[in-house]
Amino acid sequence: MGLAVSAGPATCYRSRHRVPPRSAPSHASALKTPPDEPPGDRPRIIDAPDLARRVRSENAERVISRLARNGHEAYLVGGCVRDLLVGRRPKDFDVATSATPRQVRRLFPRNSHIIGRRFRLVHVRYGAESIIETATFRREPQPREGDDEDLLIVEDNVFGTAAEDARRRDFTVNGLFLDPNAERIIDFVGGLEDLDARLLRTIGPPRVRMQEDPVRILRAIKFATRLDFHIEDETWNAMCDTAPELERSAPPRVLEEILRLMRSGTALGSFRKLRRCGALQAILPELDSYLGPLDHPSEAERDRSEEFRRLLEALDNDVHGGYEPTTPVCLALLYHGIVERDVAERGVGDSMTELARLTGEHVDALCERARLSRRHSGRTRRILVQQDTFLRGSSRHFRPRLFCLGEDFPEALELFRLRAAALGRGWDIYEGWAERYREARAMPPEEVEAERRKGRRRGGRRERRRRRRGG
Repeated sequence: MGLAVSAGPATCYRSRHRVPPRSAPSHASALKTPPDEPPGDRPRIIDAPDLARRVRSENAERVISRLARNGHEAYLVGGCVRDLLVGRRPKDFDVATSATPRQVRRLFPRNSHIIGRRFRLVHVRYGAESIIETATFRREPQPREGDDEDLLIVEDNVFGTAAEDARRRDFTVNGLFLDPNAERIIDFVGGLEDLDARLLRTIGPPRVRMQEDPVRILRAIKFATRLDFHIEDETWNAMCDTAPELERSAPPRVLEEILRLMRSGTALGSFRKLRRCGALQAILPELDSYLGPLDHPSEAERDRSEEFRRLLEALDNDVHGGYEPTTPVCLALLYHGIVERDVAERGVGDSMTELARLTGEHVDALCERARLSRRHSGRTRRILVQQDTFLRGSSRHFRPRLFCLGEDFPEALELFRLRAAALGRGWDIYEGWAERYREARAMPPEEVEAERRKGRRRGGRRERRRRRRGG
């Protein structure tokens, strides 16, 4: 099977394994073998003119060209190269260079800024939307003094060569460089062979790589499910062994990867792998406990697991149709079943106040750990609480059209739609509320205000009656 899915290997590149590259003065040093490396460590060089022409980012090419003109090595790197090789359109184009962050900043003084502390890099901005992430070649960080056992990387700002940078990356398929000017791929790590075999493998010892950065466990699952790659056995075993280490990772990074999995269109497969390797227990222990053990679950746990599976399947179907769930919808989907179980076990009944309190117990703790904004936390709570409102019968005091005009209504309705599709019931109720929402949005402002005045008058009458009864 060829690496270039759309064009086939013959039209994408020509192999020049272990042959010196054609002259490219600004990049030549990257392809030489350093004096302390054995001759066998030279990169594999691949001519890829068709691939280089499929780079649809003038801005990334601008960055590379300016760096090269000023004597620096610079390449496209990582996921964009991988995606081009498997026939996908990259979402982002990242650049790796020999220039330090300060040197990059001086070359782009008006449209760049340095970000990060653990990993300093430069964002080169073109317009409001286009950002080219430009990182300096790194090498393996030195072990921290006095702690030979702890491999967790807390700082990654030791600069190196292109070869060293490739070898410190996570997976072989992400360690490829593309030089769009010379139209060639540079492979220091065997990524081309693994792409052809559809194999996900770490660069270097898998256990060490996972201990250095346990979030790589989540990234491995993301790549394997999105690209339909097999995770190499030794890499998978290391993921299972080091999954508990995810508890030490920065919660915002972990949550970011969870959200990416849920928006990938492969959430179902991703969460299956999260459970199998033990990662779910480390990052979302409440959800893992709610779903029950993989082996010998109770009947209630089997039912809960099946309902969650259907929810993820419904989410994936919608994502394939172009839907991108917001952060509150993703969090509400994860915690809906947990809240529903607690409501039943604690006998909350119809008390909206108690329901809101129970919801807050779960959502607020997660949002605080992950340093999510109060706005996200509040929206998630309200989305969950409002699920019962969709099933509420008509009453004198309930104003459906005003409910539809609430700020959180669209997201609450999205979650209800996913639940209806997953469970195979309630679709007519969803369609009824969707029609009410369209009608409410079409209401003229004066009619909306009249509805609000009615609600306020009724609320005032109820308060006066309550006071008279109390007197």
